[in-house]
Amino acid sequence: MKFKSIFIIFNIIILLFLSAVCLLPPVFFGPEYMADFRRALWPLTLILLLALAGLNVFYLSNRRLFTLLEREDWPALVDYLERKVLHGGHYSRRPVQLLANSYLVMSDSRGILNLENRVALAKPALLEENALVFGAARILSGDSAGAAAFFQARLEKGKAGNIQWVRWYYGFSRLLSGDFGRAEAEFKALAAASTDALVTGLSAYFLAVSLLKHSENRDECRQLAAGGKERVKKAFRGIAGWNREAARAAAEVHAAVVRKYIDEAGIWLYG
Repeated sequence: MKFKSIFIIFNIIILLFLSAVCLLPPVFFGPEYMADFRRALWPLTLILLLALAGLNVFYLSNRRLFTLLEREDWPALVDYLERKVLHGGHYSRRPVQLLANSYLVMSDSRGILNLENRVALAKPALLEENALVFGAARILSGDSAGAAAFFQARLEKGKAGNIQWVRWYYGFSRLLSGDFGRAEAEFKALAAASTDALVTGLSAYFLAVSLLKHSENRDECRQLAAGGKERVKKAFRGIAGWNREAARAAAEVHAAVVRKYIDEAGIWLYG
């Protein structure tokens, strides 16, 4: 549903509720109870009016942004956000995240590297929070060694929900750069202990398909790949569950970047 439609519907719901509060009590309870009724409900009415005003101010002040997002007009969105963030110095969470994601969608590695450098100086915490996007951009640009160094510096950092993905991307960037030993060690640990089903499945898949032939301990590599596979199959009894989880995760750009491998891992897990 479009932002404008949600905005209109929310306004209508609140206005209908306020109308009901004002008009229905006299019908059901009589005018003699109205004074007590209004005293009881005025705090709720005030809260709803403030919510309505806040929603309208928020939507109207960001209407241009919502329009560009609905159109998926990435060049115009990047231009709008660059003026807001890079030129206006508005380094807050949402604009920085949207600009980084927009650069990634457009495969603009130069733009996202410039943003990374600016954010690192202006607000380092946002760099850690969006580490998956900035690191994935390095992989897409072909700088797997740089991506490995970037993710290594951020292992066990950032948001709790991202830590396992940061570790997986670290292992993946090591694999792409030909450092099979470190990639294997990371994927073994994740296949055995990750609490994220996608991370577990992807790690087990790469152990079996890409790293087994390079392993110095193939029996252990094969065993941990099989163990990770079984853990995923206990979480999702069929490939439909895996695909649903993949679709949910694809809302995050970093997961969309490796969607091809997620689909391949699903076939390996359940095929």
